[in-house]
Amino acid sequence: MFNIIRQDIDAVFARDPAARSKFEVLLCYPGIHALIAYRVSHWLWKRGWFLLARFISQLARFFTGIEIHPGATIGRRFFIDHGMGVVIGETATIGDDVTMYHGVTLGGTSFEKGIRHPQVGNNVIIGAGAQLLGPIRVENDARIGSNAVVVNNVSSGATMVGVPAHAIEGRERRNKKADGSCGDFSPYAIPKRGIKDPLECQLATVLKHMESLQARLDALEQEQQGEDTAKRWESSKNKVAEQ
Repeated sequence: MFNIIRQDIDAVFARDPAARSKFEVLLCYPGIHALIAYRVSHWLWKRGWFLLARFISQLARFFTGIEIHPGATIGRRFFIDHGMGVVIGETATIGDDVTMYHGVTLGGTSFEKGIRHPQVGNNVIIGAGAQLLGPIRVENDARIGSNAVVVNNVSSGATMVGVPAHAIEGRERRNKKADGSCGDFSPYAIPKRGIKDPLECQLATVLKHMESLQARLDALEQEQQGEDTAKRWESSKNKVAEQ
C-alpha cells in the first residue's frame, strides 16, 4: 500500500507544475488526502470491514470534498487535480495513470446489483465537470472533455466532447514513459494540436451549401424581375401603338 501511495505522490509531480515538494503535496493536495483515505478504506472493504471503510471514506469526503466509495477499484499513479465535487461509485474501475479533474462523476444509472458504474482504462484524462454514467467502458488513452456527458462506450484514443458526448478525433499514437505512464499529457483533456469537431465540419458544409443555394435563388429572382420588366415594357409599347 505504501509503495502505491508513493507512486500516487510521484504522479502529482509528473502532471502538476505547481507542485514543489513532497511535503507540500502531502499537506496541501486534497486529491492525495482522498487517495490515502481510499487506499486504507479499500483495504478494509476487501477484508469485510464495511462500516469502518465507509466511515473513513465519509471522513475523507467531509475534509476534501472528494467522495470515493471504498468498493471502487483504482489503479496506480491516479491523480485527482483540485478534486472538489468528484464522485466515484462503488463498482467503478479506474486503471493506471488516470488523471481526473474537479466535478467529475463516475455514476450509476441502475438499481440492480452488479457492475453499474463506468470502467475506465489506463492513461485516461477526464476533464473538469465531466459525467460518466452507467456501466460503460472507457478504453485506454481516451480523453473526456470538460462538462461532457458520456453514456456510451469510448474507444481507445478517442476524445469525447458535448452533451451527449461524441468523438472529435480518432485514435492517436502516444509515447509512453519508462514507468508505463503516458508521456503526452494534455491538461483538462485538451489536445496540444488543433482538433476538428466532425459536427462543426458538417454544419460548416451545410452553411456553405445554403449560401450557394441563396446565391442561386437571388440570381433567379433578378432574372425573373428582368423578365417581368421586359414584359411590362412590351405591354406598354403595345398599348401606345394601339392608341
